[in-house]
Amino acid sequence: MCENCVSLSPRGDKHAVEEGALLTPKFDASELITAVAVDAQDGQILMVAHMNQEALEKTLATGEAWYWSRSRGELWHKGDTSGQIQTVHDILVDCDQDCLILKVTVAGDGGCCHTGRRSCFYRRVETPAKGPAALVFIEQPRSS
Repeated sequence: MCENCVSLSPRGDKHAVEEGALLTPKFDASELITAVAVDAQDGQILMVAHMNQEALEKTLATGEAWYWSRSRGELWHKGDTSGQIQTVHDILVDCDQDCLILKVTVAGDGGCCHTGRRSCFYRRVETPAKGPAALVFIEQPRSS
């Protein structure tokens, strides 16, 4: 896997997972764990991605976010081509260790979304009394 990376502990029983002091992530059937990147300063949700074991180990070792690209089927160092490197300040894990929150600062233009926006969550769902649900833009693309 990853040279000089932090190792992950094997999963224990329910009590060890929920109350223990070791990181024992539960990867899904595709060997992935969901990772939510949020702005370390203001808490805005920036993006949701997935990590495999190697991506998580590299993130822990380097302090920069690494993900697994499901569409490309490869390891992905966020910002490698865009300059939007995510420096990880804190990682939170949920109670059963199957989801992570990464508190990050973003380099470059500060954006995270390939559409040119700061966040991938740039639309809000509105549900009218009648008719289909609609999407309302709450963030516009950054100007080039």
